[in-house]
Amino acid sequence: MTTTTASAGPEERTVGKSSPGAARGPRRRTGRIRRIGLPYLLLLPALALELLVHLVPMVIGIVMSFKELTQFYIRDWGTAPWTGIDNYRMSVDFDAPVGRALLDSFLITCGFTVLSVGLCWFVGTAAAICMQDAFRGRGLLRALFLVPYALPVYAAVITWAFMFQHDNGLVNHVLHDQLGLTDKPSFWLIGDNSFVALLVVSVWKGWPFAFLIVMAGLQNIPKDLYEAAALDGAGVWQQIRRITLPSLRPVNQVLILVLFLWTFNDFNTPYVLFGKAAPAAADLISIHIYQSSFVTWNFGTGSAMSVLLLLFLLVVTGVYLLLTSRGRRSTHA
Repeated sequence: MTTTTASAGPEERTVGKSSPGAARGPRRRTGRIRRIGLPYLLLLPALALELLVHLVPMVIGIVMSFKELTQFYIRDWGTAPWTGIDNYRMSVDFDAPVGRALLDSFLITCGFTVLSVGLCWFVGTAAAICMQDAFRGRGLLRALFLVPYALPVYAAVITWAFMFQHDNGLVNHVLHDQLGLTDKPSFWLIGDNSFVALLVVSVWKGWPFAFLIVMAGLQNIPKDLYEAAALDGAGVWQQIRRITLPSLRPVNQVLILVLFLWTFNDFNTPYVLFGKAAPAAADLISIHIYQSSFVTWNFGTGSAMSVLLLLFLLVVTGVYLLLTSRGRRSTHA
């Protein structure tokens, strides 16, 4: 009995020593799985919302672009006949009225986007640089600069629509009655001046976002660089050109892309400012697609135009990201 007990004791001790390690292994794996799976679990509500709000309507729109979906099939659009790529052919046939109108709207949108993005970036960057150094009242000015960005879009644009009125608008009152810069009150919401009015509203509500992003980027620039440049005799403009703008390049690359996508796709501003029928001079492509779909009741053609716009934006975004990434690599090299 004594021999048996002595021989069994080491085995039991060996098993007892190995048991915690054997149990610790599954626990570690379980903890690792939980750590890896927790981020995906937290992302599930956002992914589900993205799927319902964006991806599903986008797929439905792509399907609609291959159908002859007019007002005669609106009650049961699934029975609309398939047209293949006829809607796309009609949209890119620039000799036909539909394609020519889409091309004109596309060119107007390109010019409007370039001017709006450029002015938003310039005004926002200039304001952020001016607010870089501390002075009395800087916090109040920063808050005031962000007011156009904080206001609801509809409230801000409706206010501008009243200001651009021909008879009793504030713009004509200042330019014509007070300053005498025009011979007679101008029509800002119709005709060629509508493009200027739309551009003013877009820049007014867009430049505070550029100001906010650039102002955040300026906080990452060390003050020692400016002090060293000042000791070397560099002036303000040289410091901006040699230190500020190169240091803000990564921030500006993202900022310009976001402003481009927002401006090119902007629907709320022209719709609230002009209504369903925008003037020819301010016929942005978002309003043009809306008119093709919901005014003329030709949802198939409107969906094809939307898909073409999506492809254009994807190509421009991809090329832009490729060029900026190559620029960063060459800079680091």
